[in-house]
Amino acid sequence: MTVKRTFDILEHCLKNYPRADAVAGKYDNQWVPFSTEQFARQSELLAMGLMAMGMKKGDRVATVSGNRPEWSFVDMALAMTGAVHVPVYPTISEEEYSYIFSHAETRYIFVSDDKLFKKLSPMIGQIPSLEQIFTFNQVPGSTNIDYLYNLGKEHEQDLAYPLHLLKQSIGEDEMVTMIYTSGTTGIPKGVMLSHRNLVSNFTGNANNFEMGLAHKSISFLPLCHIFERIVNYTFLYKGIGVYYVETLAQIMPAIKEVQPHIFCGVPRLLERVYNSILTKGKQLKGIKKKLFFWAVALGRNYEFNAKMNPLFRLKLAIADKLIYSKWREGLGGNLQIVVSGGAALQPRIARVFSAAKIYVLEGYGLTETSPVIAVSNLVTRELKVGTNGPVLPGVQVKIAEDGEILTKGPNLMMGYYRQPELTAEVIDKDGWFHTGDIGILDEGKYLKITDRKKEIFKLTGGKYIAPQMIENKLKESMFIDQVIVIGDHEKFASALIAPNFEYLHDWCTENHILYSDNAEMINNVKVQAVFLREVKEINKTLGQHEEIKRFRLIADQWSPLTGELSQTLKLKRKIIEAKYQDLMEEIFASSREDN
Repeated sequence: MTVKRTFDILEHCLKNYPRADAVAGKYDNQWVPFSTEQFARQSELLAMGLMAMGMKKGDRVATVSGNRPEWSFVDMALAMTGAVHVPVYPTISEEEYSYIFSHAETRYIFVSDDKLFKKLSPMIGQIPSLEQIFTFNQVPGSTNIDYLYNLGKEHEQDLAYPLHLLKQSIGEDEMVTMIYTSGTTGIPKGVMLSHRNLVSNFTGNANNFEMGLAHKSISFLPLCHIFERIVNYTFLYKGIGVYYVETLAQIMPAIKEVQPHIFCGVPRLLERVYNSILTKGKQLKGIKKKLFFWAVALGRNYEFNAKMNPLFRLKLAIADKLIYSKWREGLGGNLQIVVSGGAALQPRIARVFSAAKIYVLEGYGLTETSPVIAVSNLVTRELKVGTNGPVLPGVQVKIAEDGEILTKGPNLMMGYYRQPELTAEVIDKDGWFHTGDIGILDEGKYLKITDRKKEIFKLTGGKYIAPQMIENKLKESMFIDQVIVIGDHEKFASALIAPNFEYLHDWCTENHILYSDNAEMINNVKVQAVFLREVKEINKTLGQHEEIKRFRLIADQWSPLTGELSQTLKLKRKIIEAKYQDLMEEIFASSREDN
């Protein structure tokens, strides 16, 4: 059958890819699989239960939960009833919840646990449209999702045919979800996406790699984010089993238990895996240590499509047998592909993983584009390290005179909910969406992002600085976890550096450096010296005006919980600059006095 609406995935898989573990979740420390039949059944019962509650086509229903099978059951149930799914992060503030639920006119909310239920239940009565909250876990005083399953069974005889008619009536261009952007640059915007938007994107992505019934994946990036959600659809559409991981702390145990063949990640996660591998290598002794770092150096010279001479091929085979195979064992033993997005990945990491037969498919897109605009393709062997791959078939891209990436296609959003003036700001009269990203088409087909248009700044000397490019180079250092490049309307570029404290602690122990806390450690003369050395090495690869003239080390670890990073681990620049305003003033004060 042809998949035209998101819920068509269920019938498509029942006919073509039935499996015992279509999806799975962990309950009481045990993996519980749901077959394709159970997945479809749970979704339909839930749909009928909601219909019995009086839910109508077009109603807004929110989910606030980590990744688990119930999230997908709710997603499919809402799609087949014509309701609009409003997925929300479980870690945002009460003010943000209140704004989103009010703006979207949310009728029902599904939450995972008692903590979220207690946090959100007071909003009933405060938000006029909000009627009820359902929970996935058993929570005292709440209405559990089981109530809706049972209600669906109870009314099945009366509602099965109306549900069938409702599914038939839903068109490809009807809105299926509304995703609120993070709001780091202002009030969150509700991105309206249709079935056509999502289906065109995941069916296009499905042609980029060859996997199916014989393969498993794990899903741990937030499903409320369009990147993980579209990859989730892609995996389901291809018949790949999806094992949901509810918290980030469960990732490594899940990898060892599930032994996935593929998963979706962000560059920061891959950087941490890479750094962890190198840290273990440093602990080796003698010939084992030399072989380890020989294999790493070899991998850094790997190029996916390059013709390999016999000697290099032999070296790779030796490295694979002695070193790379051990890495794959540590990642479950079956891992072949990582889909990466959200930011640029350091090229050396992509090369080393590829040399170890773990291919990184980098992609690029935005919530407004459902999200994929371009992605690497293993099937056609269109993978070039340092780029985001070729533009997805059916999607159009052009580069504006100022370097901004413009795009249009079946994946482009319907608009921002109740904000037509903001929609008109980003989609021009010819239908081109202005992404806000600066990029090029390498070799005329590989999309490469060089920076965010709004983040490029100008020095007083008239030179422009693209901070992301410099930040990515600095993060190649094992000592650096996060960095923000600053210097707008200053004489030179500088940086605030959040060290990789796990690595730095080990380094200090090896070098007999004593400290009572992170603040004392980063002010140690030897620690300062090693960071100065690292920055000087990176400066050698930069243009003179791009060099980092001064920097300050930060004693804090940046994260989404502390507010410096978004949920997808991107820098929240305005928040960081406000938090460290005094430190930034100190960096540039003397240069201003010279004016």
